Amino acid sequence: MSVDFDRLIAREGTASVKHDGRASYFGTTAVTPLWVADMDFAAPPAVLDALAARAAHPVFGYSLYPDGAFDALTGWLASRHRWSVARESVLMCPGVVPTLYAAVQAFAAEGEGVIVQPPVYPPFFSAIRDTGRRVIENPLLERDGRWTIDLDHLERCAADGAKLLLLCSPHNPVGRVWSHEELDGMLDVARRHGLVVLSDEIHHDLIYPGHTHIPLATLAQPGDRIVTTVAPSKTFNIPGLGLSALIADDAERRAIENVFGRLHVSASNPFSVAAFEAAYRDGGPWLDALMNYLETTRDEAIARIAHAMPGIHPVAPEGTYLLWLDCRGLGIDDTALRDFFIREAGLGLNPGISFGTAGSGHMRLNLASPRSVIRTALDSLEAAVRALPRGG
Repeated sequence: MSVDFDRLIAREGTASVKHDGRASYFGTTAVTPLWVADMDFAAPPAVLDALAARAAHPVFGYSLYPDGAFDALTGWLASRHRWSVARESVLMCPGVVPTLYAAVQAFAAEGEGVIVQPPVYPPFFSAIRDTGRRVIENPLLERDGRWTIDLDHLERCAADGAKLLLLCSPHNPVGRVWSHEELDGMLDVARRHGLVVLSDEIHHDLIYPGHTHIPLATLAQPGDRIVTTVAPSKTFNIPGLGLSALIADDAERRAIENVFGRLHVSASNPFSVAAFEAAYRDGGPWLDALMNYLETTRDEAIARIAHAMPGIHPVAPEGTYLLWLDCRGLGIDDTALRDFFIREAGLGLNPGISFGTAGSGHMRLNLASPRSVIRTALDSLEAAVRALPRGG
């Protein structure tokens, strides 16, 4: 499938958080926005056609989830991830972040512990703190620029009264695609301590050659308590439509469903349902083209930064379109680092410290823009790095 990912699409004036939210987040609009994890590419033609067809009908009432939506999802998981999922295991949800909040409330009482593995997506923390639960940090280990799970420390965390582990798989922001051995080791800890594991697999389709995403649930043994959340939002660039899916056994699925029920929260929306089905049914060729494009962008960006920007070490993502930059070699603190990227490089990135203290000294760069945008951004960053006084 031929897709023009080099096409520049103006997003200003569309109420885009990534573009129209620059002034409130960075204090200026004079930055290239490479932060919020959505893409600057048009959604797949199949999705656009489905939305246009639904918009052509003049009534937008309450919606059901049609058989086609379930069939499209389970067919996708079977063909792309070798995971056979029964329809009755699926619960449609209003998004992955709401599901994180619901899971924390379903499986941990106020004051009880929930494990996170920082540096990690900020809502992992807020889902715990906002609901009065206790954050237990199991920081990832960094070894020679590669991040891994600290299983020995995880064992101690689980023994500290934890009820739930929030797993990010693939991991945002470090870009790891967890290995069979790492996932097995984590599940062994969960079994010994009776943990529920919520596996956020929203980036599971964005995997580079040489790596394979393993759905955690495919490694389950009888009695394991695993909740998996997936969505077409990152894969097909439709995060604004909100619909996600949760996959779990009866007890865990009903526990989360009860939380949503108490709030009378519905994921039903005629446009999100139409897009969800079309993306999973017909979006495969578009995704394949996307990953080819992103791989080239990733490799070019890593080579450029590694060779031309002393003080910055790019961590090659195994999955996701997010590039984790180790900027500790610049020798400046987190406040100065954020200001440097904004004021000197003219770039709007996510500060690593926002992913927890383990992210200190890092920045997260979103690669999912036309390559010309990324190249221009790297030109600006290189010039800013070279202008720094020697030693930072």
